Amino acid sequence: MYYFGTNLDERFSVPDFWPKPEQANKVPLEKDEIHAELQRLRARRLYLRERRLEQEARQQPPPPPSGDDK
Repeated sequence: MYYFGTNLDERFSVPDFWPKPEQANKVPLEKDEIHAELQRLRARRLYLRERRLEQEARQQPPPPPSGDDK
C-alpha cells in the first residue's frame, strides 16, 4: 500500500508509542546505585524463592503413616 501526501505524520503516527524517559529502565551508573539495585534484586529473588518453596510445600502430599506404632 502506498500513500502520497503531506500529512503522513498526522495520519500514520501512533501516540505514546515509545515510553517516556521516566517510565523506561534506567541503568545504574554510580556505585551506590549499583549496590542498591543489587540489594533490591537479591531481596526480590529471596522473596520469590520463599513463595515458591511455600507453594511446593502446600502441594506436596503428607507422608504416609508408618506401621511402627504398636
